[in-house]
Amino acid sequence: MGETTGFLQWERKLPQRRPVPVRLRDWKEVYEDFPSDEVRTQAGRCMDCGIPFCNNGCPLGNLIPDWNDLVYRNQWRQAIERLHATNNFPEFTGRLCPAPCESACVVGINQPAVAIKQVEVEIVDRAFEEGWIVPQVPSSLTGHRVAVIGSGPAGLAAAQQLTRAGHSVTVLERADRIGGLLRYGIPEFKMEKHHIDRRIEQMSAEGTEFRTGAIVGDNVDIDVLRASHDAVVLACGATAWRDLPVPGRELGNIYQAMEYLPLANRVQLGDTDSSPIDVNGGHVVIIGGGDTGADCLGTALRQGAASVTQLEIMPQPPEERAGGNPWPQYAMIYRVSSAHEEGGERIYSVNTERFIDDGNGNVKALAIHEVELVDGAFKKIEGTESELPADFVFLAMGFVGPEKGSWLDTLGVELDQRGNVARDDNFMTSIPGVFVAGDMGRGQSLIVWAIAEGRSAAAGVDAYLMNQSRLPTPVKPGDRPLM
Repeated sequence: MGETTGFLQWERKLPQRRPVPVRLRDWKEVYEDFPSDEVRTQAGRCMDCGIPFCNNGCPLGNLIPDWNDLVYRNQWRQAIERLHATNNFPEFTGRLCPAPCESACVVGINQPAVAIKQVEVEIVDRAFEEGWIVPQVPSSLTGHRVAVIGSGPAGLAAAQQLTRAGHSVTVLERADRIGGLLRYGIPEFKMEKHHIDRRIEQMSAEGTEFRTGAIVGDNVDIDVLRASHDAVVLACGATAWRDLPVPGRELGNIYQAMEYLPLANRVQLGDTDSSPIDVNGGHVVIIGGGDTGADCLGTALRQGAASVTQLEIMPQPPEERAGGNPWPQYAMIYRVSSAHEEGGERIYSVNTERFIDDGNGNVKALAIHEVELVDGAFKKIEGTESELPADFVFLAMGFVGPEKGSWLDTLGVELDQRGNVARDDNFMTSIPGVFVAGDMGRGQSLIVWAIAEGRSAAAGVDAYLMNQSRLPTPVKPGDRPLM
């Protein structure tokens, strides 16, 4: 433990966000640099408690007190080794994870938690800058071939673990670039894509093969894929989005979030000069109050929207933990993301009755009303009806599971009661030799769970092929977060 009373001496601090008027002019990440001395001070707030609940709060089981202490002692290279021992991609989680570890931090019982997430990202960014992160090529090959379908965080984690175990791994991605929703669903201002590119370079040097434009059920036959590989890992995510089947849904300028966000990302990648869905000067309504809705908000503001309103059917969360949400559960409290800080309005406890036609087949407004939650169901509050002008509407209401049909039916895997791909304790589906990891098996979840499941599924594949495995298994399929 670096500083016994560090949590008493120093307050929690995070890097400053760039001024709103400045960052709305570009798509770069929103945070300023954080001085290394300040990072060390924040790491020194860690109590090194007897029972580190942060480890339990993190699905990866990150050794948080270990690398906090190493950072405080200025032993950065050892810190990245401890961080990589449990997490393949801390630069992703350090930017995108909502940090359940911080909700479980013991310091957080009665004061602001240790800035775990920020220390994590500072460790890995410094390690890349110093050249400490290099390919880890296996010393020998097993002769087994594994196909991983999907290149999101679960697929990438599974692929890297299996490659390092000596298997010949091919990652199949239907898009034109590797990364899945990390690439096309996460806006540039939350994570610049060079962070993905440098990991792909590392994995390629380790021996992982990547194939883009590989569409299973189209130019890739699932039966041929199974016959030519000793195991297959399904890591295609939960990409079937939840719709809003109310009158007027067929009107123009109503889009799913994942129809909107990838187009904006392609502009930043240089594929096009402008997005086909450009809201400049328009009034935007986002239905859904989660992270994806916030991503749409930040994107719309950067495109120059005249106004942005985000609707959420749930009540506004409290400023502090409610009595039924005690530590160390994930704190369900009101948060202001960088996108919310930039503008727009959030309206809670509201439901959309229908979309209103402008007379030319496009949306011009939403008919909405307030609701209250009674015995677990939403009840309309009479007399609260109103219209909300909208030139564009984006639906950001989450996902209901993997896309059904085509090759998944041909494969014949069983589904669970929620419509996800069922699996056993070793992440194997009902088809021998076919495994599943991430949102495709557990349903829509966090990036940290995807990486944890990818690592565990890799251990399952390795044991299936080699009769035993030395790869770590951070989670089981039935595990659930402290929420």
